Amino acid sequence: MKKTARSRNPISEIGKHGASRLRWDDARVFLAIARTGSLSGAAAHLGTGLATVSRQIERLEAALGLMLFTRHQSGYRLTDDGEALLERAETLEQAAEAFAEGSTAQTGATGRVRLATAETLASHFIIPALPGLMTRYPDLTLELVTDVQTVNLHRRDADLAIRMVKPERGNVTMRRLGTLGFGLYGSRAYVETRPSKPNDMQFAGDRFIGWCEPYGHLSTAQWLERTLRGRAPVLATTTLTAQLHAAMAGLGLAVLPHFLARPNDLICLQDDLGINQDIWMAVHSDLAQSRRVRVVIDFLTELIGSSQAELATVGRS
Repeated sequence: MKKTARSRNPISEIGKHGASRLRWDDARVFLAIARTGSLSGAAAHLGTGLATVSRQIERLEAALGLMLFTRHQSGYRLTDDGEALLERAETLEQAAEAFAEGSTAQTGATGRVRLATAETLASHFIIPALPGLMTRYPDLTLELVTDVQTVNLHRRDADLAIRMVKPERGNVTMRRLGTLGFGLYGSRAYVETRPSKPNDMQFAGDRFIGWCEPYGHLSTAQWLERTLRGRAPVLATTTLTAQLHAAMAGLGLAVLPHFLARPNDLICLQDDLGINQDIWMAVHSDLAQSRRVRVVIDFLTELIGSSQAELATVGRS
């Protein structure tokens, strides 16, 4: 009678095969594939060749005697055994990073930090302030991940994140950094041609620039829905940057962050829409005291704290 195969514990498999069979470079490849979902993505992330990545993950699976990924046309997905190894591989990664940081603790920070944030904050607020950070820490590499809908700090898609919504679960350390204010803006040419209207009909007949349907959960999209009362926006987009440029072109009114609208000669028609958002920093708890992550935390805390007037209020038009 055939014996039913029992699933093996991947952690015990590491011990059985010995540390000499599990190489740190292979673990790096395993993490890169898990985070990017493909061999090509992992190769680009690691700066190595596709064949090298393929060979290393095959070697790791052979050393452990386990299938760590299922291969699909859409990419690589972790098996149950792969999921079980993920935390152990991340611990190994953190130990390697801590070892590297130890050699430079007296002189500065080194290594890569992955920061997840909104594209608008990255392009128009954080990046312009980066030269000072990079000058002070020339051995620090910063990765900006702006596809925040897919970011999972627990899975180490990023080391830290700047978010407008406070995460309620996960192994993360939270800190409120400030407030992001929104107003209703239009171009000078558009605003000057608007007829005056009574307060209860102040936006009747106005053209609005809004969000595509998948973004209807956003507070700005919900404010527009309430204001439009069934009317469709003249233009719907998937980014704030596109809405900014549409407003600058005179296509209509848009709900925009004050810091984004102010430098572009837009007129604020309503400066408090009741949808201002807290700015939260979320950091993977295991990395909160890492030297390389710490310097980025301090940089962002100072940047946002010193720019509260710019971020939260209309200021000068």
